[in-house]
Amino acid sequence: MRALRILLILAVVLGGVFVAVDRAALYFAESEAEGRIAFGDAEAGSTDVSIKGFPFLTQVAASEFDRVDVTVKDIRANAAGREIRISEIQAELSRVTLGAGYTSATASRASGTAVIPYAALTEAADDGVTVAYGGDGKVKVTGSVEIPLLGRTLTRSVLSTVTLVDGDTVRVRADEVPGEGIPGLEGLVRKKTDFERGIGGLPEGLELQKIEVAPGGLEISVTGSDVRLAG
Repeated sequence: MRALRILLILAVVLGGVFVAVDRAALYFAESEAEGRIAFGDAEAGSTDVSIKGFPFLTQVAASEFDRVDVTVKDIRANAAGREIRISEIQAELSRVTLGAGYTSATASRASGTAVIPYAALTEAADDGVTVAYGGDGKVKVTGSVEIPLLGRTLTRSVLSTVTLVDGDTVRVRADEVPGEGIPGLEGLVRKKTDFERGIGGLPEGLELQKIEVAPGGLEISVTGSDVRLAG
């Protein structure tokens, strides 16, 4: 009985040591991964990585993680020659495979949400145009146009619908533009307020799927397969 108690105590102690070592290795790996994850050609600010599953060390030995959650903030991509800022991307990655020497990582599947604030959409629009939340799933676009016939500049705001085109382009188009009896006014206003911006620089394999207009900005569902994260 005494020997059995000793074996049980040793088992508990060794189990505790294993857990401690496993958690320490996990913390170190997450910290290392945060500095290595790359979002294509886009520049990113802070990155937070959370590797799920236990034990961690057996997943390392297999060079594959069942699930990894990633949050990347302040991503600056390119949109039609203009920089566009994605304030945050939260993604759940499945079956993340590590390359030789742990220098690369590829997710079999990825899903999440990207947020583009209205200030960033304003920066990506034409000069002199501002974009804000318009309520009821619409955005309010305001721009100034010159009216040659009147010899003056008019500022107009329109409610616009935002759609996703071809999986990588955000399209903003006014629902209605009152002509006010001024020849060519609608065309001039639309030339300012209607625009499209393709979002580039995201990792290969990651696509934009669905867009929603929310008070805090555009919320875009992202998904993909064989998404290369680093290396």
